[in-house]
Formats: sequence, structure tokens, C-alpha cells
Amino acid sequence: MEIGIVGLPNVGKSTLFNALTGSAVAASNFPFTTIEPNVGIVPVRDPRLYKLGEIFKSQKIVPAGVRFVDIAGLVKGASQGEGLGNKFLSHIREVDAIAQVIRCFKDPDVVDVTGDAHPIHALEVIATELLLADLEQAQRIREKYAGAARSGQKDAKEIVAALDVAIDGFNKGIPARRQNLPAATQKAYQFLSGKPLLYVANVGENELAGNPQSGELADYGAKDGAEVVVLSAKIEAEIAQLPEAERKDFLDSLGLQESGLDRLVKAGQKLLHLMTFFTSGPDESRAWGIEEGTTAPKAAGKIHSDLEKNFARARIYSYEDIVAYGSEAALKEKGLIRFEGRDYVMKDNDVVEFL
Repeated sequence: MEIGIVGLPNVGKSTLFNALTGSAVAASNFPFTTIEPNVGIVPVRDPRLYKLGEIFKSQKIVPAGVRFVDIAGLVKGASQGEGLGNKFLSHIREVDAIAQVIRCFKDPDVVDVTGDAHPIHALEVIATELLLADLEQAQRIREKYAGAARSGQKDAKEIVAALDVAIDGFNKGIPARRQNLPAATQKAYQFLSGKPLLYVANVGENELAGNPQSGELADYGAKDGAEVVVLSAKIEAEIAQLPEAERKDFLDSLGLQESGLDRLVKAGQKLLHLMTFFTSGPDESRAWGIEEGTTAPKAAGKIHSDLEKNFARARIYSYEDIVAYGSEAALKEKGLIRFEGRDYVMKDNDVVEFL
């Protein structure tokens, strides 16, 4: 899973990315601090994985990961090359989903490039730039195939027809996600306005429960079908610096059960319809993220291509059962271990050995 972090300058993107990855990305009070798309793999903190590690006394615990790409602050006119626009819009096309960080705090020491720190204004600026970039791309590709389409070439005519629908929508201000475009069209052209979207409300350090601005953003997200996560990038940066053993006490002191970053990762998983299966034993317990609907051979391929190629069957039991009975021997005695073939669709919580 790869999520691109976007937003206007000075909204806390790089601070958030630092907290996510522990990377030393510059985070300063001026636009365009981030001048290359920084990438980091963030582990998914899953209590189930650590419980399996305890049961099997695993020497190694390997969580699933989410890939985050931090992209330089976009500004009005980015689709026309303003700021560092076009260069970074191209990086967004490669991600699976977009997380837009929205400034929901007021700080006179941090310049607000919009001039009003209004969350919906910021959303609309970015949404417009993504849509205009999609329009330019669709028009450019259409032009490429227009001649062949006029000459009657079937494939070219189909491409032009599909792009005409999208272009008409873009000209009306309708993002790709609301146009009901065929999945094949979105997959082929990776329209920015068609990617799954979540909003990250970056609030002040004393506003973790939210504030009027984040509340307005939550209402907007509900209408737009977007996940909304409220957090304080500064607090998340503090949590990231703490040893693992001290994080729970710090979260308790803030009245939080989990960090904002953990909620962000989970929101990303939900947004992309991901689930988790596990492999576990004395050597290693590992979590694997897959899309809902993945078959057993495809899941095996996540581990190694040879396992998919030579798949025979899968030995499976549920996480709940191993926790309830404590050992594979007990599961075998109770008939709770089963063998599944090539058509088996993986389920969240499956603990599996591929044969």
C-alpha cells in the first residue's frame, strides 16, 4: 500500500512524515522545504501479530508495512507549473491513495499561505489542481489517438470515447471519483482526482479532541466519502522520539488509546480495502497485507513468487482459535486446522502455511 501525502505549504506535512518514518526530512517555516519525494515504509502496529509471537515464542516479529511518499507543498497553479507543481503531480500518479494534510491550527509564527487557515479553502485549492492536471493529461492523450480514431482504428476510437467522457466531466468540475468511470479507465490513466482520498486534520497540541476547523473538515469528508483522521503532527513527532516502552504511558497521559499515526495507517488500510493474514512459528511471526478478495495462491505470491507458481494447498486456522486454545496441537485435536485449495479466498485473521 502506497499513500502520497499532499497539502499546501506549511501545513505540517514534513513534520508528519518525520513522525511516520523517523526520517530526518527538513521541516522549516517556509514553502518547498521538501524538494524531492521522500519515501518511507511505516510498520503497521498490529496487536494480533505480537500475540502470535508470544504463543510461538518467535525469535523475530515482522509487521506489515505501509509506504508513504511525502510530496512538496502544492500551491494554486501547480497544474500549470506554479511552485514545483508538475514535477510533484507526476509522483502522485504512482500512489494507491492520497492523504491530504489540512492545516486546522492557528500559529502566528508559521506562515499560512492561504491567508485564512480555512480548511475547506485548502481542500478546494488542491482538488482544483488535481482536477486540472487530470484534464490536461486526458486532453494530451486524446490528441495522441485522435488521428487513428478518425481513420477508424477500433482501439483508438474506444480510447478517445472513454477520454471524451472523462474530459466532459473534468470541464464541469467533476472529479474522476464521482464520474463512475470504468475501473479500466482509471487504472489505465491513474487520474489523480479518481484516487481514494483521506483527509488529515492537523490540529494544535492542545486540541487533540478536535476543534471547529477539524469538525468542519469531518463534515465535509462525510459528504465527500473521504476518511478523516484528526491528529497533531507535533505531538506525533514527540511520540515517535520515545522508546516503545514509554509510548503507552505518554498516550495515557493524553487520554489516547493509540497514536494518530496508527489511526492514519488503519484508515489507509480501510480506504484501500486491505486485510491481513499471518505466518507464524518459532523463527518468525509475520503479518502480510493483501486486498480483500485475494485467493490463496495470490497471497502465497506475496511471500515468494515460487510459492504462487508451485501452490498445492494452504494449511489454515484462525487467529481467534490459536489464541483460544494456545497451540497448533490443540487445534489439530479439535479439528480446527483445515486445508484449502486454489479457489480459497483469504480471510482477515487467517494464520497460514502454504504448501
